[in-house]
Amino acid sequence: MKILSVIGARPQFIKCAPLSRELRKSHEDILVHTGQHYDHNMSDVFFKELGIPEPDYNLGIGSATQGEQTGKMLTAIEKLLINEGPDMVLVYGDTNSTIAGSLAASKLHIPVAHVEAGLRSFDRTMPEEINRIVTDHVSDLLFCPTETAVTNLGNEGITEGVHNVGDVMMDALQYNIKIAGDKSTILDDLGLSHQDFMIATVHRASNTDSIENLSSIVKAFCSVDTNIVFPVHPRTEKYLRQYGLWDKLSEHVNVISPVGYLDMLKLMSSSRKILTDSGGVQKEAYMLGVPCITMRDNTEWVETVDDGWNILVGADCGMIVDAIDGFKGAGVKGNVFGSGDACDKICTILKESS
Repeated sequence: MKILSVIGARPQFIKCAPLSRELRKSHEDILVHTGQHYDHNMSDVFFKELGIPEPDYNLGIGSATQGEQTGKMLTAIEKLLINEGPDMVLVYGDTNSTIAGSLAASKLHIPVAHVEAGLRSFDRTMPEEINRIVTDHVSDLLFCPTETAVTNLGNEGITEGVHNVGDVMMDALQYNIKIAGDKSTILDDLGLSHQDFMIATVHRASNTDSIENLSSIVKAFCSVDTNIVFPVHPRTEKYLRQYGLWDKLSEHVNVISPVGYLDMLKLMSSSRKILTDSGGVQKEAYMLGVPCITMRDNTEWVETVDDGWNILVGADCGMIVDAIDGFKGAGVKGNVFGSGDACDKICTILKESS
């Protein structure tokens, strides 16, 4: 089968690595990088570290408003699909690259397979939520990471082509965690010891684009007597500077450039707690058994909250501080994300559908 895989952002690179490795054993996999994430630390380093094949096409779209970026991707991907004529288009997650790939394919009557289908935060103010919903409703094969995702699709009348395969992020984590332990020197580089720090990531538009929310988060970070390692997303840095918050970060908030996946795995697995507004990081924290403080009012990964390893605090300074001081993480972790064989299951289903 000739498959055209569309990726463009950091989480998709991580998911693509193990799946592309399996796909290429029995299928032709044409890799298209939209250029949604183009900074070296957000893109190139992941291809190198994770052994992802060089993209067959790099569209170089770059940053823009939601509509402009998606429109440029849609136009460029459509041309590729007409030229390449794939049997199926594979998309990942919930980014603008995801919706552009799925829409372009569906309008050309090319089957769409969606990896990480069925997630819902039930917050339609999030661009990611719109991307998820639309992509799921035009997809032919829906590869769900959890039973909750299957239920969400059923509630929307989507039952055909739905498969709970587990989470490809579990495949990636299991494959890379030992490599990270052997190769990453990030703790020594930053002068850190195991569990003497917390790690924080902030990139959601609901936080970065709001001076109130970003100010509240910065205030919380600066209000606690805890070493916080803060790899700063390029867009987050832009707004921290624009809002006059950059120079207000305390000395114990260790601001660093974005790091590669192996360094991030090492930091997360060695941290005492994780603060984030990222869906993927919430999930990885659960897989690693590290308590997670989520600076959002909702989550698509409800299992992490239900099992007691994740707490939702929004951008409320007081709630963030209280969670940093008091949230421990408890409960028994279930096998909700599968056993690390999601890629095998996806490839089997693709083979059967060809």
